Amino acid sequence: MERAEERSQHLRRIAAVAIKEVRQLARDRLTGGMILGLPLMQMMLFGYAINFDVRHLDAAVLDRAASSISRQLVADLEATQVIDVAAHVGSEAELDAELRAGRVAVGVVIPADLERRLQARERPALQLVVDGSQPTLAAVVAGVAAMPLAARHGEQPDRAEAGRAAARRIEVRTLYNPEKRTAVQIVPALIGVILSMTMVLFTAGAIVRERERGNLELLIATPLSPLELMIGKLLPFVGVGLVQASVILAVGHLLFHVPIAGSLVDVYLAALLFIAATLALGLFVSTLAQTQFQAFQLAFLTMLPSILLSGFMFPFEGMPRAAQWLAELLPLTHFNVMIRGIVLRGATLPELLPQVLKLGLFFALMMAVAIARFRKRLD
Repeated sequence: MERAEERSQHLRRIAAVAIKEVRQLARDRLTGGMILGLPLMQMMLFGYAINFDVRHLDAAVLDRAASSISRQLVADLEATQVIDVAAHVGSEAELDAELRAGRVAVGVVIPADLERRLQARERPALQLVVDGSQPTLAAVVAGVAAMPLAARHGEQPDRAEAGRAAARRIEVRTLYNPEKRTAVQIVPALIGVILSMTMVLFTAGAIVRERERGNLELLIATPLSPLELMIGKLLPFVGVGLVQASVILAVGHLLFHVPIAGSLVDVYLAALLFIAATLALGLFVSTLAQTQFQAFQLAFLTMLPSILLSGFMFPFEGMPRAAQWLAELLPLTHFNVMIRGIVLRGATLPELLPQVLKLGLFFALMMAVAIARFRKRLD
């Protein structure tokens, strides 16, 4: 009898603790929202936004033949829905500039003697130049080259012969990563991913930590303005971020033989701008959270879409338009374009001006909102 009563008391105490936890979860709206919001967000990201069936790659066309056949070939390429002609250029230098700045992912080069090449079958009739700094694009363009496009122009071969003819007539040249090594594509973008994880986490709990430790009372008694406090909290982590970027660059170059085609000055300026943007995001998160646990939850909520939608591992062009619009709001999306452009394609910051302006605007907006939300009060 006594043992039964003792077991009953244990069960009542356990039930009391469980009820207390349920009530606490009910009061914590952020955690409650994460219980349903996080799996729903992951399902949407993995099931809807991530797509390896890449379509509508922006392409620049260098047509030296300027004939009806060359125009038909370009139309055939667009009919595959993999390539969309975004620009026509007049020289190889203009084509290189479009690819280097990341404005297009594919270049279509049609030689002046196109008709003779189609008849002779000895040399490729046209060339597809693909940006090898981005994941999976080379394989996608190689698939386009294998299509029997040449069968429409003066020939009636069977299907097998058509495939071989297309392979002979369309040459694929991979720029910036001719060996098609995954490390070359991934390592530069890792700078942004790691900085996103560390910078947002470091600063997300900044204001919350001051409140939980009681240091906010001291800050209230000082003449510090919100802007001065925010900048003072950002500055130490700027140095931390630059050190992390240097370590990743050095390890990638020494161990994985990742080339650095651009200027190191441009690399560090781009990293500095991205660090400032992510730190500002972390400060904004810290003004939303009431506890460090909530700050960590919100920081994680911002990191997952950034990694999955930024083009770090999955092709940006394969995402639906709605997902691409969402990705445009994330600083990592623009930094990936910048860091791959500088490190792998040898681009300069002026050539990447749209991404520079977007990151600068993101930093200014996040800082303004964080400063507006911050109040030097204990409540």
